[in-house]
Amino acid sequence: MTVNYEYNNDVSSSNELEAFINEKLEKLFINYEFLVRADVFFKIENTPQRSKGMITAIRLSAPGPRLYAEASTKNFHKSASQVIDALKHQLEKRKNIMQTH
Repeated sequence: MTVNYEYNNDVSSSNELEAFINEKLEKLFINYEFLVRADVFFKIENTPQRSKGMITAIRLSAPGPRLYAEASTKNFHKSASQVIDALKHQLEKRKNIMQTH
């Protein structure tokens, strides 16, 4: 499992946040053996809404087109959870397509 982290727009690195995401991604890598790597991006968006602004985006490398999801919430943990859920849905669809061929 290879996971790369990129922090943009004055976001400081966080070992605790990386551990949180590694734990969630590890489950995906176990359930979907065809995954090769994950790229995780953290950004802060300048927005007037207090319920948004902390963006987490994850790009997964797998056979076929890359999978990508992004979410913006009031903290990185919540947006990361939303992104992981969206990727699970995409991975399930990809797995079903791969099994039919």
